[in-house]
Amino acid sequence: MNREYHKWWSPRLGRDMELLVFGHAGVPMVVFPTSQGRFYEFEDRGLVGAITHKIDNGEIQLYCLDSVDAESWYNRSVGPDWRIARHVQYESYVMEEVLPLIRQKNWNPHLATLGCSFGGYHAVNIALRHPDRFTGCLSMSGAFDMSAFLRGYHDSDVYFNTPTQYLPNLSDPWYFDHYRRNTYVLGTGWDDQCLGDNQHLAHLMTQKGIPHRLYIWDTWNSHDWPTWARMMNEYL
Repeated sequence: MNREYHKWWSPRLGRDMELLVFGHAGVPMVVFPTSQGRFYEFEDRGLVGAITHKIDNGEIQLYCLDSVDAESWYNRSVGPDWRIARHVQYESYVMEEVLPLIRQKNWNPHLATLGCSFGGYHAVNIALRHPDRFTGCLSMSGAFDMSAFLRGYHDSDVYFNTPTQYLPNLSDPWYFDHYRRNTYVLGTGWDDQCLGDNQHLAHLMTQKGIPHRLYIWDTWNSHDWPTWARMMNEYL
């Protein structure tokens, strides 16, 4: 399996950022780690190994990112205005630094996002915000309401980074023209603490006519790595 390590100084984040690439061809996927997770998490937890056959066959190429969640959503030492501002900087890093790297290496017409748990939020949010750049996403056990992290603080950045807030009011036909061409998959389980978040988001997407698939697994410990590995094999 092709495995590459990349590290560079991010001018948008003011710090070094690291990532791993797995695979040589196929649909490139931007992989977000779980809460405060690292770029090597998917490899260490066996999720890369779980789809080795898809990667080696040139079906999928993974770009496993580092997070700055500890500096944004989980940073209790700064005010909520700074937390959301740091998240906005992170998205800029992904869009303006990571995506150019991907397109240097892979010109597949498709580009998707992938994440589980808190990474599922990142995967869904950035895919819905930029449907012209991302043609799909797979969120596994994601949670999509960020209000608990901000102690009641609200501004336009919070609004436009909370899918359950901006989707109900979205009316621009440009977004819906792109949404209808894309693929959005939500995976969760009946015992998943994020089941309600996924059902609510799926309901909003149905109301807005956004094509999507919601899969609810009848399994124990659905909010865990073994289930996510099986979901990846099923839906990627």
